[in-house]
Amino acid sequence: MSKQFNEIKERHFKTLEQFVPIVARVHGGNHAEFHEVRRLFDTISKKIKAAGAEQPELNVEFAKLREITNNYKVPGDVCESYEAVYNMLAELDEAYKA
Repeated sequence: MSKQFNEIKERHFKTLEQFVPIVARVHGGNHAEFHEVRRLFDTISKKIKAAGAEQPELNVEFAKLREITNNYKVPGDVCESYEAVYNMLAELDEAYKA
């Protein structure tokens, strides 16, 4: 796993694991796309855990996240936790590409 990706993962993953389900529950009614964000995050999480010290193959998941979220553009009617999830996912995505 790249050093940068691993550092970002270590910094944000526990928070993402806490925030993603909550944001899906709170905002899923008005932002149905977030349910897909949650499914993709769950897939990313499983792949990272299964890969151990190896770099997991996440290109498809990050491409879908960029598409669904309009490149992590935060909607105007959401809470700070929703915004934080998008910002952390965007940072993880950038580190993965590096």
